[in-house]
Amino acid sequence: MGRWEPDARERLVLAALDLFSEQGYENTAVAQIAERAGLTKSTFFRHFRDKREVLFGGQEVLTEMLGNGVAGAPEGAGPLAMVEAALVAVSAGLTEERRAHGPQRSAVIASNPELREREALKMVGFATAVEDALRERGVSELDAVVAAELGVLAFTRGYTTWLKTGGDFAEVARRQLAEVLEAVDSLQRAE
Repeated sequence: MGRWEPDARERLVLAALDLFSEQGYENTAVAQIAERAGLTKSTFFRHFRDKREVLFGGQEVLTEMLGNGVAGAPEGAGPLAMVEAALVAVSAGLTEERRAHGPQRSAVIASNPELREREALKMVGFATAVEDALRERGVSELDAVVAAELGVLAFTRGYTTWLKTGGDFAEVARRQLAEVLEAVDSLQRAE
C-alpha cells in the first residue's frame, strides 16, 4: 500500500502557505510557489487565477452550501433554524485538511490589509447567500438581513474555535449560534 501524495493543487497550497509565512505574501511570486511545489507556473494558473486565490479557493462552494442549507431546512422552520441548517450544511466543506492549514492561512491573511479586505468580502458573500436563500423561503427583508448577519457572526466565531479545538464543525457552529443569540437576548434585557 503506497504512501498518500498530495495532488498538484494541494502541493501549490502548501508551498504558498509556507512561502507566505516565511517571506510574506507581498514578497512571494507565483513562480516561487510553483517552484517550491515542484510544478510549473502554467500548472499554478491551471488551478488558481492568482496567488490570492490560493488562500480563498473554495469560497464559491461554501457559499453555495450555505444557500443550499437554508433551502433544505425543514418546512415551517423559522429564520434562525434555517441559519442553523446553513451552518450545518457548510460543515461538509470544512475538512480536517482545511483545519490543519487554517491557523497558518489565518495568520497570512491577518498580516496583509489586502487579504483582510478580501476575507471581509468573503463574509459579505456568505451573508448575501444566506439572506437571499432566506428571502426565497419567504422571510421578510429585515429579518433575513439580521438572521444572515447573526449566522455569519456565528460562522466566524465557530471557525476560529474549530481551528483551535477541532471536532465536528456543525456542533461548534451550533454552540456559537446559541451564544450569539444569548448575547442578543442579554443586550435586550439590558435596555
